[in-house]
Amino acid sequence: MGMIKEFKEFAMRGNVVDMAVGIIIGGAFGKIVSSLVADVVMPPLGMLLGKVNFTDLAFNLKKASGEAAAVTLNYGTFIQTVVDFVIIAFAIFMVIKVMNSLKRKNEEAPAPPPAPSKEETLLTEIRDLLAQKK
Repeated sequence: MGMIKEFKEFAMRGNVVDMAVGIIIGGAFGKIVSSLVADVVMPPLGMLLGKVNFTDLAFNLKKASGEAAAVTLNYGTFIQTVVDFVIIAFAIFMVIKVMNSLKRKNEEAPAPPPAPSKEETLLTEIRDLLAQKK
């Protein structure tokens, strides 16, 4: 029973939940960026380079013979993956840059002075009353 309780405490800790949310959002964001690259960026780029579909680019290392499939080195898929990575890395960089600038703005704002404690307020009232009696 102690192990289950310990696991529950671990799983419900803020860091673990935040990490899980980050992984889920990251996966969804990765799909969006992959679609952006495959469906929006690469077609015009391929057209500029002579109507080339990058995923079709490959070196044929061994031709197909009989039932054995051809052995190919698919460097076009690699190019596509590198472009995906660069766009994802840039997007994450921009998000972190915005977050850091917002954080700096919050840090630069001076914190309001702390409210006086009850004792300080009471002593101030006593001082003011004594000053009035003189």
